[in-house]
Amino acid sequence: MKLLCISDLHGNIEVLDKLESEFKNSDAVLFAGDFAKFGDTKTGLPALEKLTEKHQNIFAVLGNCDKEDFLAQIEAADVSCQKSLVFHEGLLIAGCGGGTKFTGTTPYERTEEEIISDYKTVAESDSESGELGNLILIMHNPPKDTECDKVAPTVHVGSQMLREFVEQYKPILVVTGHIHESKGVDKIGETTVLNPGALLEGSYSVVTLTKDGHQWKVDSVELKSI
Repeated sequence: MKLLCISDLHGNIEVLDKLESEFKNSDAVLFAGDFAKFGDTKTGLPALEKLTEKHQNIFAVLGNCDKEDFLAQIEAADVSCQKSLVFHEGLLIAGCGGGTKFTGTTPYERTEEEIISDYKTVAESDSESGELGNLILIMHNPPKDTECDKVAPTVHVGSQMLREFVEQYKPILVVTGHIHESKGVDKIGETTVLNPGALLEGSYSVVTLTKDGHQWKVDSVELKSI
């Protein structure tokens, strides 16, 4: 299975046409938030409409530049996995949206407790039953202390609570974004953590999953640019 992983579109809908072959060759698209341009939330809807033209299996969350009530729009478009647990081809996909409080200049800044509350459906599931064995988490805000949350070589700005959540529930893959300068791949335990970079700037990733019995695993991650 091939997953096209993107984030931080920020209203640059023209770039989506440049990924036509990637959309065509992917089984699903994971979008880690920021439909809208910084300071211009009305650009979110055209970005959503353009994205949903490109693929029938899209799983998305909001970013900190999107208005909180825009969640209703992505739910209506049937692409939201925020605050829910979605089943797809034996995978369980859950999302959380927004960014941690920082400058206060973007519309969807939240406390860590508010962000992680979006994963209530995961926390309420019975992991001992094995139903979370193929879990993928999409989170706009990255977990702390990986190659995916650095704003400088030694400055990590991710969420400690999200990191602890990953450590507890051990998803096979985390797709994040938010920190444009921290495109990269890392591990938390056996979990692959990916920041595909800002699609606004032409960065994206392709993840290949393989299946052994009922268990999916990450086979490869390609960091790519247009």
